[in-house]
Amino acid sequence: MIDYRLRLKPDYKLIKEFIDEGATVLDLGCGDGTLLEALTKDKKVKGIGVDIHPEGLDEAMGRGLSVLQLDLNKGLKSFKDKSFDYVVLNMTLQAMWDPLLVIQEMVRVGKAAIVGFPNFGHWKLLFRLLATERMPKTKVLPYEWYDTPNIRLMTINDFKALCLENGIKIVKDKYLNAAGAEIYRPLIRWRAVEGIFLIEEKA
Repeated sequence: MIDYRLRLKPDYKLIKEFIDEGATVLDLGCGDGTLLEALTKDKKVKGIGVDIHPEGLDEAMGRGLSVLQLDLNKGLKSFKDKSFDYVVLNMTLQAMWDPLLVIQEMVRVGKAAIVGFPNFGHWKLLFRLLATERMPKTKVLPYEWYDTPNIRLMTINDFKALCLENGIKIVKDKYLNAAGAEIYRPLIRWRAVEGIFLIEEKA
């Protein structure tokens, strides 16, 4: 079996930095469990993965992880308030029918939540849309407009506005460029291909 560290994407490494040693974690849209496995081994977390696709869940269970098959579009009714230290949703928010419901459920169930998503405000996407008048494709977003799972196209500023308008506090934020390197201000909203946010309910 391939060492899990070799499968870790750059955004997973940034998510790990947000999470305390020994925390409890609910990983939404966990896929094959790569992130949860890394958190379990490197941060000694106690975690549960959630996904709707059985194929990934089978692989995650094969790694000894605890997983559940759930449709996130229906919320997290089976989980009590503040029952996890962190609830993670990475590169999945843009595929949700009701992103606000999902975020509200995350900060209800978790003492804190971590959300990562592709930034549709990246300058290359904007330039290609302007230059070609067709929906752009990139390494992070490789789909055609007619077969993409991404049904909610949002920018970093859109996410920040959503949080501000709905009583959600952004505690920390991190950003990646197309090469997978962490980047910093200025002009972050145009330079970042992905944003990762640590959020929580406002007191």
